[in-house]
This record gives sequence, C-alpha cells and structure tokens, in this order.
Amino acid sequence: MTKSEKNKPDHSIVADYNGYDYKKIFWEDGKRDYEDLADRMAIRKLLPEHMESFVDIAGGYGRLADEYLPRAEKSTIFDYSKTELADAKKKYGDKISTKSGDIYDLPFKDETFDGLMMIRATHHFKDMPKVVEELYRVLKPGGTAVIEVANKKTLPKMFRFWFKKSSVNPFDKNPSKIDGLTMYNYHPKYIEDLFKKQGFKIEKVLSVSNFRSAKLKKIFGTKTLGKMENVAQSALAPIRFAPSIYYKLKK
Repeated sequence: MTKSEKNKPDHSIVADYNGYDYKKIFWEDGKRDYEDLADRMAIRKLLPEHMESFVDIAGGYGRLADEYLPRAEKSTIFDYSKTELADAKKKYGDKISTKSGDIYDLPFKDETFDGLMMIRATHHFKDMPKVVEELYRVLKPGGTAVIEVANKKTLPKMFRFWFKKSSVNPFDKNPSKIDGLTMYNYHPKYIEDLFKKQGFKIEKVLSVSNFRSAKLKKIFGTKTLGKMENVAQSALAPIRFAPSIYYKLKK
C-alpha cells in the first residue's frame, strides 16, 4: 500500500441492499406505516412545487417517488443497489430514470439537478463531509436539497446514556457509531455546521418521526399519530427532538 492509499478516506460499502427485499422485510413486515406517513408529511412541506430535474439519492425501490413525480419534469433515482432500482423501474417504467453507483463519487455532472432529496440514508455513511460535498456538486445554483439525518441527540438516547445502557454520548458533537452496528448517528450541530461549511443555506428544519415507538403505535394507531406528527414536526424542530431531522437546504 502506498502512502497516498494509506491517507485515502475509507469509503467501503457499509450497506449493500442487492438481493434484499427492503420493501417487504423492512417496511411491510416491519409495520412502519407511521414512519412512512411521517416521511411523506415532511417531504410535502419541504420539496418545491415545481422542479425541472430531480434526483432521489439512495432512493431504493422508489418508496417515495409518488411524492416528487408530480413536482418534477424529469426524475431520477440513484442507489447502490441494482436490485432496488430494478424494482423501481418495474413499478414506474418510463416515468423515472435509474442510476446505480457510489455515493462518494456520484455519476452525474456538476450542477445537473435543481432539486434532490436523500431520506433514511445518512446512517449508512462513514464519510458525511464527502457525501455533502457530492450533493452540493450535482445541485444547480439556487437548487433545493431535502436531506433527512439520523439524529444522535434524542431523549431516549440521553436516557440510555445517563443510565449506562449505552456508551454513546449524545451530547458529543462528533458522529457516533450505533452500538453493535456499522451505522452512524449525527449531532444536529455537527451536521448543520457541515452544511454551512459546504455552502448550503438552511431554509427550514423539521423534527420527524417524533412518536417512533412500538407502544405508541399500538396505543394510538397510525391515523391518530399522524395528526400528532403533523403538528409536532414544526413545533419540536427548534429542539431537534426526533430520531429523524429534516433539512431544506438551498445552494
């Protein structure tokens, strides 16, 4: 190994969904109707009403495609998994383009899209600065990015730390690896500083999936939690309360 190779960032794949039925196993069998609804509520509040060219980064099988297809003249799903992209193409056909590749070296020219989103993906990335750099690169000046970030500083994580159930300090601003998994969470201050340093302007923040709890879902059901969620997304945004924090960014 050369000296330059030793200093090169580790961009090894941490999540390969090829051959994995993400839709059925995670979403359907996992009974995540509430989480899906919460994501959709946030996207409807943050995405521009009209976009010429749009890309769904790490968009998988196109779970959220029906939220942006009516808003964009041309839509693309980018993902590492060719299995997921094949499922998206099977469902949406010519309505959507698909592209596979490496998140750290996106296969798009500079300033290709005037809109993009990346939902439920950041927990897989070891090098978030490089990911943010790539997202900024492919977005046109004046373009909008909607990015969901796995939040490190949530109340349950605080209690687990205080009661020594977890060694992860939610108050430490550095990214943390989830106990026992090759997955990462991010402190809001860290991620917001990263966005600003790259050149993004933060236009709006939402607290999303505020009631992500098996007990709450069983007690209240998706419909009632949805009504509560709709109010909480903006109300709890100032304290970055939820496990998912959504950002509307402008280049």
